[in-house]
Amino acid sequence: MTVRVAVNGYGTIGKRVADAVAAQQDMVLVGVSKTRPNYEADRAVAKGYKLFIAGEGKKSEFDAAGIATAGTVPEMLQQADVVVDAAPEKIGRENLKLYDAANIRAIFQGGEKAAIAEASFNALGNYPRSKGKRRVRVVSCNTTGLSRAASVLTSRWGVESWEATIVRRAADPAESGRGPINGIMPTFTLPSHHGPDVQTIFPDLSIATTAVVVPTTLMHVHVNHVRLKTAPPGAQAVVEAFRETPRFHVFSAWEHVDGTPQVMEFAKDRARGGSDMMEGVLWENGIRVDGRELYFFQAIHQESIVVPENVDAIRAMFDLAPDARTSIAITDRALGIGH
Repeated sequence: MTVRVAVNGYGTIGKRVADAVAAQQDMVLVGVSKTRPNYEADRAVAKGYKLFIAGEGKKSEFDAAGIATAGTVPEMLQQADVVVDAAPEKIGRENLKLYDAANIRAIFQGGEKAAIAEASFNALGNYPRSKGKRRVRVVSCNTTGLSRAASVLTSRWGVESWEATIVRRAADPAESGRGPINGIMPTFTLPSHHGPDVQTIFPDLSIATTAVVVPTTLMHVHVNHVRLKTAPPGAQAVVEAFRETPRFHVFSAWEHVDGTPQVMEFAKDRARGGSDMMEGVLWENGIRVDGRELYFFQAIHQESIVVPENVDAIRAMFDLAPDARTSIAITDRALGIGH
């Protein structure tokens, strides 16, 4: 079976999801959408993607820019089996009306409330829960990172409690209107929304999160303190547990990756599309075990970590793979993710 996929929204996430879908052998990209012409719209057409007009967009504006369009979003939906909604945050609720009218399955992003979907999704955390579903929500970048880590720790040693501080980037690199800021901005919702969001994947996980915003565009960093139910034999056991799990990259001390600037330089050197880092990033010398107490840092590339999750969500919804590990292996091989 080949699933026909539409991507509604061709910005930071949408353009990456479109490329990821186009790379899969069991999926075909039927089109992407933009509200107005810009360099991303032009690039989509250059890649051979059919471009459809979203929202209040005007064909005359695309024509004036010399960018060919194939119709409107409702026309795109008629050609697809599932739509990945990659519209700006909170627009998905409005787009749901379109998807219901088209009687099409839909995947939403973590900027939408969990109630928009039948299930929240993380491939390592709860892949089977989305099988056969019509409405699925891929959780946010930070929730994705925490959920991936939780899948490792809960399955091996169990988690009694988890406290995480999320050091958030202020904006994505292209979002010049949101910065720069000269300051550290606490998030005064205590605890932050990230913990409850992780619980949409792991309902029984005892986790509390806080967040601060800092003046960087590169990545988020999580500062984690986890009390495990069973003590690991040492920090190296935790290191190896992460290393043997897909979608993690653990840097050794000898690599001299001191922080997020070197992580992103590493990603550029790999020459992966978009210079992305789709893995959760850990440091071998940033993992400490003291009995049942585990401390570790994790870095999250907010622009790309959810991209493979969207692909796996499609595969789960249409039951294209027998289990999570099979789907993850197919996705990661196509996208060049791996050790």
